[in-house]
Amino acid sequence: MFIDHAEIYVAAGDGGNGVVSWRREKYVPKGGPAGGDGGRGGSVRICVDSNTTGLERYRYSKNVRAERGGQGGSSQKKGKNGQDLILKIPPGTAVFDLETDELLFDGVDIGDEFVLCTGGRGGLGNIHFATSTNRAPNIATPGTKGQERRIRLELKTIADIGLVGFPNAGKSTLLSRLTNREIEIGAYPFTTLHPNVGFIEDDQGERVSITDIPGIIEGAHQNRGLGLEFLRHIERTKALLFVLDAAGIDGRDPLSDFTVLKEELFAYNPELTTRPYAIVLNKSDLEGSNEQIELFCEKEKSSHILTLSAETGEGLTVLRDLLPTLKEE
Repeated sequence: MFIDHAEIYVAAGDGGNGVVSWRREKYVPKGGPAGGDGGRGGSVRICVDSNTTGLERYRYSKNVRAERGGQGGSSQKKGKNGQDLILKIPPGTAVFDLETDELLFDGVDIGDEFVLCTGGRGGLGNIHFATSTNRAPNIATPGTKGQERRIRLELKTIADIGLVGFPNAGKSTLLSRLTNREIEIGAYPFTTLHPNVGFIEDDQGERVSITDIPGIIEGAHQNRGLGLEFLRHIERTKALLFVLDAAGIDGRDPLSDFTVLKEELFAYNPELTTRPYAIVLNKSDLEGSNEQIELFCEKEKSSHILTLSAETGEGLTVLRDLLPTLKEE
C-alpha cells in the first residue's frame, strides 16, 4: 500500500548521568574526585533519500526514539554518546509540527537534512565540583532530557508535469506510452491508487518528469473519491496536462470535464489555475470523438490543445515535443 502521510512521535535520547567516583591517593581526601561525565543523547535527524519512495515504514513505527547517552565512569571516563537516529523520507516530503501545524522542514533536494530533536546533554561528574574549600565533592548531575515532539509527514510528489483528469480518461495509458513504463491499467475507475512518475528525454538531453495524478472527480476538494489524499501531489508540479476523454465513454463530454477539473483545482488551491497547461483530447480513435473534439475547440481557445490516441500512439510525437517547452513557460 502506498502511504503518503503519517503521524509519528519522535524523541531524542536523554543525556547520560554524571557519577561520583574517587581516586585512591594518600593525603587526598577520599582519594580525590574522579567521576566522569555522562554522554550526550542521540539526536533525531530527518534526511531526504533517493531510494525512499513512500512513507510506508512509518505506518506502524508510530514512536521512535534515539539512543540514550551512556553513564559516566570512574577515572574520569566519559559516557558513550548516544547514536543519532536518522529518519529517511522521499523527495517532496513536508514535515509539520503536529501541535502547532508549523512547517518544520520541506525536503526537496536529495541529501537535505534537518534536526528534529536534539539529544540531551550529559550530566557532570563530581570532578567538576572540587574547590579549594571542598576537595571531596559528593555531587554529580543527571543528564538532561532529549527533545521530543509529534510530527506529521506529507509527501507531495515532485514532477515537472502533472497529468490531471477524470478516472478512465487514459492518463495511465498516456504516461506508459510516453515513458515506456509499465503501469497498471484497467477499464474501471481509480485504477491508479498512487502517483506514478516517469521520464522522457529529448535528443538534447532535456529531461522532463511526468506524474500521473489519480483520477479527480467533482467534489474532490471536499475529499470525495480519492480527494485530498492525492490533490496535494499536484502542488509541486511546474505545469499541468489536462487529459480529457474525447469519446465521452462514461457519458460525460470533454468540455464539462475540463470545467469541473478547473473548478476543483481552484477550490483546492487557486494558485494551481495560474500554472502553464496544455489540453489533451484523448481517445481520438474511438467512434463519436470527432464531434466532441470539434465542439470543444469551438468553445475553448487555449493555446495548447492536442488531439491524440494514447492507445494507438497517434499524436504522441507532437506531445513529446511540447512538454519540455511547457514546463519552462
